[in-house]
Amino acid sequence: MALETAKAVARRMHDARFSNRYYVGEGIDIGSGSDSLAHYGSLFGGCWSVRSWDKKDGDAALMEGVADNTYNFVNSSHCLEHLEDPDVALYNWIRITKSGGHLIIVVPDWQLYEKGQWPSEANSDHKHRFTIGWPHDRPGLISLAELLHNRTDVDVLKIELLDQCFFYDQPPWPDQSAIPCTEPAIEIILRKP
Repeated sequence: MALETAKAVARRMHDARFSNRYYVGEGIDIGSGSDSLAHYGSLFGGCWSVRSWDKKDGDAALMEGVADNTYNFVNSSHCLEHLEDPDVALYNWIRITKSGGHLIIVVPDWQLYEKGQWPSEANSDHKHRFTIGWPHDRPGLISLAELLHNRTDVDVLKIELLDQCFFYDQPPWPDQSAIPCTEPAIEIILRKP
């Protein structure tokens, strides 16, 4: 996958909630790599600043050294699938979000990106794959419905399959994430009460 944040920004600029609600104040982009939300922050009127967080800054699951209730928003694109324990990461990402703040998380969809293959042929570093619905009996597959179902520390505002421009009638390969308008992923928006 390449330039996934850039693809998302192009889509999100047409949704006023990102400028007026989700990307408001100071944020952090966890697992930012070279395509950090910090490059695009000025496109969202309410965004003051975005700190990029990548491997050199520490463990993305633990977020050690980042105090509780630090950021107005936490953004993470295609990071959660690389972490050993997504539940621990989610706990810490919520921990560092201020009350009333938002978490914007994107993960690859197991059917659109992974093409049902496991281990992943598309990315050998993926430790997990994700689905919106309830679990299937498949190794490495995490149900977002199940992961978020019993959480009392966040409100789930949105879980959306991003299949715009995805060609369902094409053979499983090549990787459609290389198409500039295709995001074969799931976007999750959470709010910390």
